[in-house]
Amino acid sequence: METHEEAELCFPELLNASCLKPVVSQTDAVVYHILLFTFSPLTVALNLMVIISVAHFRQLHTPTNLLLLSLAVSDLLVGLVLMPAEILLNMTCWFLGDSMCSLYTFFAWWSVSASVGDMVLISVDRYVAICDPLHYTNKVTVKRVKVCICLCWFCSGCYCFGILNDGLTHLGKYHICQGECVIFPNSVGSAVDIVATFILPISAIIALYMSVFVVAVSQARAMRSHITSITAQRSGKAVANKSELKAARSLGVLVIVFFLSFCPYYILSLTDTSFIPSLYFYMAFVMYLNSCLNPLIYSLFYPWFRKAVRLIFTLQILQSDSSDSIMV
Repeated sequence: METHEEAELCFPELLNASCLKPVVSQTDAVVYHILLFTFSPLTVALNLMVIISVAHFRQLHTPTNLLLLSLAVSDLLVGLVLMPAEILLNMTCWFLGDSMCSLYTFFAWWSVSASVGDMVLISVDRYVAICDPLHYTNKVTVKRVKVCICLCWFCSGCYCFGILNDGLTHLGKYHICQGECVIFPNSVGSAVDIVATFILPISAIIALYMSVFVVAVSQARAMRSHITSITAQRSGKAVANKSELKAARSLGVLVIVFFLSFCPYYILSLTDTSFIPSLYFYMAFVMYLNSCLNPLIYSLFYPWFRKAVRLIFTLQILQSDSSDSIMV
């Protein structure tokens, strides 16, 4: 009969070489199951809707929407691979071996890094569209955007491999026992990751959208100043106020959500509290939830997305000429 001590081991046959099975309280188990069966499927579903919409309807093959498509792919990987694996790692042992652990870790870092890169590209796209509208169509073309997307994914992959190179090439180096999946960057890599994945992107996004906000407000005020009649002035004031509020809201949503999602995790990484497994997990999961919020922030504000979702759910996309549907 199996002893209680053996039952707590991930690999009872390995005895002292095996890790102990994670001890999960009933409360944590309920939370983990909610996260696993709610947010992970929701993240996959929302981003899958974006991918199908942009890929299927020809009218949506614009530079901006291609960036949304790339963002949705990276966020889909977060919901499909990263979220479930992180939750299961806190509930049970890792039984897939060191090779799969390295592969999973690489794709986890790659998807998050590519998602951040896509957000910066979207910020640049909006900056050019608002601040230099006359030259937007010449500067931002479908071909150039495709090249930028490919470079984003390629550079993100190289970056992640460089940061995790030691753990990826020396399988099991960071394992204390069998049954865990742990790969850490070195101290220099951790510092570089904080700068490259958080400080620089958030600084770039804030700078770009501050410029967008300033230009949008100045344009609204300029339009208002050219209206002379009382009726037109009232109408123009309403439009101007609406433009200002819309610009401020967009800036606030884009920057604050990204900041609030990533900030707790990286603050934790800079402190000595990262050794607390439960706290580290929840802060990391908050960061992953950004992938669930991205399709809401970047896509649900567009009327074409709501129409595309309706066509998808009513199966009208199965019609032969559905790809030529007018979406905007």
